[in-house]
Amino acid sequence: MRENVKIITDKDSRKLVVISKILFKGKRSICWDEVKKYLRQYVGNSYLIEDTNDTVYIGRDLPDEYTGSKYTFSLKGANAKAKANATQGIPEMLEIAEGKHYRENSGNKHLRDAVFGWYRYDSRFALPVYDEQGVVERYNVYHVSMLVRHAKNGNYYLYDILDIKKETSNPFRF
Repeated sequence: MRENVKIITDKDSRKLVVISKILFKGKRSICWDEVKKYLRQYVGNSYLIEDTNDTVYIGRDLPDEYTGSKYTFSLKGANAKAKANATQGIPEMLEIAEGKHYRENSGNKHLRDAVFGWYRYDSRFALPVYDEQGVVERYNVYHVSMLVRHAKNGNYYLYDILDIKKETSNPFRF
């Protein structure tokens, strides 16, 4: 596991990926080209989802889809910042993912790259919230759906992260 990302168990005995550093900042907008560049480090890697024993690969299409999807363009403010910074915890978020749900292909666009349909997995991560002095005062916890395509070769590939929702329960504190 990397220095600024760790997996913990919260008070409800649920796993959570804690990301301790904000890499992508922006008052108005995120520089998605920087996020895309960051994502390229994962291409060619694979990660095991502990809950289902599924191996999920990171293909060459992830950086473009993650940063250029309709969903990404619809994000504003804190959710855009959350999606950008979630990139740091992708390996760990896949590791703790659960709740595998199948979805059929609904459009012609993906008949080639998701021949066997789609899967969604639920995962969670936390990002720091800083006070005026730059000290972490708490962590906001987010729930996400990890969209995985089931390719013609039988492999699963991470395609995007969707449905980012800040959990409204008490913010997480160390």
